[in-house]
Amino acid sequence: MTDLTELTAVQLVDGYRKGEFSPVEVTRAALERAGRIQPEVNAFVRLTAEEATEQARESAGRWRRGEPCGLLDGVPVTVKDILLMRGHPTLRGSRAVSPDGPWDEDAPSVARLREHGAVFLGKTTTPEYGWKGVTDSPLSGVTRNPYDPTRTSGGSSGGAAAAVALGAGPLALGTDGGGSVRIPASFCGIFGLKPTYGRVPLYPASAFGTLAHVGPMTRDAADAALLLDVIGVPDARDWSALGPAPGSYTEALAGGVRGLRVAYSPTLGGQVAVRPAVATAVRRAVERLAELGAYVTEADPDFAEPVDAFHTLWFSGAARVVQRLGPRQRAVLDPGLREICAAGARYSALDYLAAVDVRMELGRRMGAFHESYDLLVTPTLPITAFEAGAEVPKGSGHRRWTGWTPFTYPFNLTQQPAASVPVGTDGEGLPVGLQLVAARHRDDLVLRAAHALFEAGATGPRLTPGGS
Repeated sequence: MTDLTELTAVQLVDGYRKGEFSPVEVTRAALERAGRIQPEVNAFVRLTAEEATEQARESAGRWRRGEPCGLLDGVPVTVKDILLMRGHPTLRGSRAVSPDGPWDEDAPSVARLREHGAVFLGKTTTPEYGWKGVTDSPLSGVTRNPYDPTRTSGGSSGGAAAAVALGAGPLALGTDGGGSVRIPASFCGIFGLKPTYGRVPLYPASAFGTLAHVGPMTRDAADAALLLDVIGVPDARDWSALGPAPGSYTEALAGGVRGLRVAYSPTLGGQVAVRPAVATAVRRAVERLAELGAYVTEADPDFAEPVDAFHTLWFSGAARVVQRLGPRQRAVLDPGLREICAAGARYSALDYLAAVDVRMELGRRMGAFHESYDLLVTPTLPITAFEAGAEVPKGSGHRRWTGWTPFTYPFNLTQQPAASVPVGTDGEGLPVGLQLVAARHRDDLVLRAAHALFEAGATGPRLTPGGS
């Protein structure tokens, strides 16, 4: 018999249409899986089983009548506890946030999913206010890796990634301000897309400003395209949101990679030391792109590491997050968050504007780069998952999470679409991710190339949910 928790959203919708199974069966299976994995990986801050079951019953009735209300009717989805979900607290991983309501509004992406009949399984874990690249918080503890619970899931959308990897819903909403979709996608062996800034509206606006994106976290690119078709539409509450997408991302998947100009940058011009097992897995997948008809050239984008500018913007945003908190609330914050907030509060307006200048120059350089290349390929991360509960790998010498994420945060500065594709495992069986980056507004190219790798079997073995 088919394990319903192993099916993708595309397969679920097809099964509903054919009457092979119902949203109620699927939701029960996903909830059972979520409850089973929770003690080991801690992916959820809240399961909404009763509400999800009722949503599934309503969906089943619509499918019986042949009247599904949208593209994802009856498909289970999880929501990172940074995004508002009507009727449930959004605590953002913080003891400083009161659970008292009213919680009477959906974030734009959640509202679109609700309109399309999705079933909400619950809210997934995040570090406090999503501030770092691993997932642990004073409120909800440590979220662990599905492949090895002694390791981190990555972050800040670590709960979302672990849930998808282990079959607790095929779709998840994550947020990404410096890699927070792509980092856990890489560590947990799933697909994660940071769309072009503004493609998925965000409300309330992030204190981290235009670094923050909302993106799909799924098992493959086809599910991500379907999810983006649903959530990537304008919402009047976000003044920086883009207009309607130029077409269906699902339909664009069939384009393949033949003829695309691909730049492969294994180390960003020697700036990044990459573990050999990671480099080997990524290079193998790049070779597969060439076999599929892409014109692959080893080439590096022309920019110096922009970490100081990123820190100025990121730490200033963190300081803004906690600006209105009183002394008692600040006392219960993650110590690392308190530290970067203090640094952010010391920056001047001129410091901030100087960082914006760096960002604008980086964007200009990447715009020129993509006149020559349709896609940039790098490792998503130079390492695989390290010990859980730590911001940086032991003995790495890094002070902050940005030290081990040099491939991800630059593309939040430039607002480009970027995705992590699973391309195998290292010698310890831990997942490796490949990053695809395209020019702003060319999310379709990222999804096309990722889909081609999935279709060609270049993404390596997938974790069997039933094994956990």
